[in-house]
Amino acid sequence: MENEGKVIKPPVESVVSGRIFTPSSAFRNKLWIEGILTATTIWTIAIGFWLGLVYLISLDDGWSFWTYVEIWWTPVSFWLGVSYAIWVVSTLIVVPMYINRIEYSVIAESGETMPEIYVKKGIIKITRKHVPFRTITNISSTSGPFDRLFGIGNVLVETAGFSGSMMGPEEKIEGVRFYEEVRDFILNELRKFRDPYVTATEVVLPREEPVPRMDNSLDDEMLITLREIRDVMRKLESKLGDGGQ
Repeated sequence: MENEGKVIKPPVESVVSGRIFTPSSAFRNKLWIEGILTATTIWTIAIGFWLGLVYLISLDDGWSFWTYVEIWWTPVSFWLGVSYAIWVVSTLIVVPMYINRIEYSVIAESGETMPEIYVKKGIIKITRKHVPFRTITNISSTSGPFDRLFGIGNVLVETAGFSGSMMGPEEKIEGVRFYEEVRDFILNELRKFRDPYVTATEVVLPREEPVPRMDNSLDDEMLITLREIRDVMRKLESKLGDGGQ
């Protein structure tokens, strides 16, 4: 499938059809490396802090700095080593559990279904979020140093309530190899019913979508009412314009 001059590669066919796709296995490796590096950094800082504390104590007591180190090195290194091992082992176990429970879907238009982004995350507390395309204000993609090392990236989804927020984007599609294609697909869908998007010399006019009437949905009823008021105003303007000629 061609989109904006790009070829959407497998498994993006799943995105177009609305089927579930998951992060790449490279995302697991990235989180493993980050977890181990974080544990190593904390262990190094803890050792440095302890040595500094021992040095200050030795200045007050008059004992040799190396005497304190010799006395306390074994218990301190043991407990720091245990903490380091627990962190690393937990990372190796929890990361695959977390990633295996992540599900993404970018639903294409079909029937009465509103286009949306679906994200499922969580190990103990499972969160399933549906972000309708009509609420999205900004789409961007990122790929940090570790992401580029493993050939993956992320798609950031911002809505009106989260734009510019210190909390970051409302939702994130993380650790996928075809993140640029996913971003372009979402932008393509947004162009169908939003204000015109301009990319270089291309201008794509919006195509208004029918609003599905769902029970107990105040937002949809308000949108339907506003559209009806707009249509009435257009008719009045047209009649007044004809009468003035």
